[in-house]
Amino acid sequence: MIVAAVPVKDVVNAKQRLVRALDPAQRRALARAMLGDVLRALGGAGLDRVWVVTREPEVAELARGLGAEPLAEAENRGHTAAVAHAQEAAARLGADAFLTIPGDVPCATAGEIRALVSALGAPPAVVFVPSRSGLGTNAALVAPPAAMRLRFGEPSFDNHLAAARALGIEPRIVRVPGLGLDVDAPEDLAPLIAQGGGTGSGRLVAGWRVAAAAS
Repeated sequence: MIVAAVPVKDVVNAKQRLVRALDPAQRRALARAMLGDVLRALGGAGLDRVWVVTREPEVAELARGLGAEPLAEAENRGHTAAVAHAQEAAARLGADAFLTIPGDVPCATAGEIRALVSALGAPPAVVFVPSRSGLGTNAALVAPPAAMRLRFGEPSFDNHLAAARALGIEPRIVRVPGLGLDVDAPEDLAPLIAQGGGTGSGRLVAGWRVAAAAS
């Protein structure tokens, strides 16, 4: 059994680094669209369970509507703590492997997620996907779920590789364009439009660009 978890704090105050490019309503709409794209990719990958780690009712409702299960956390303690909460829950459930990806990788595809699973070796094993910059970790697949702790925040990718090797686990690396593109800053919007034409997020931002150009 493979359990996937997507940590999401909220959509109202999402994506503060996009303040220079998008107004609050646009940031909220984009956060919702990106989560939708991510959950549809996970849903198409044939995983056993998909959780959205959140304490926000709006996010929980969105997750249920897309076939995922909300996993409540008592407070917003940050990305690393939310992942740890889900990892522990997956271990208690008896899952064979635990996957986590963020809610801001809208170009991720079901095929890319299946490729991660295919890359997983005999446990204990880990597979990581680096961010486009090479500094962050945009996906982590761990078997069994308690095989290693995950800590996020740049340079988490190199840190994860070192931590796995320190435990005697040789990490496998999968580099894929969809999962590699996290939309976090204004400079990520153009790649989203170019790469994500088939996603709800890409169409949303492209529409805003067209409307702005026409005004």
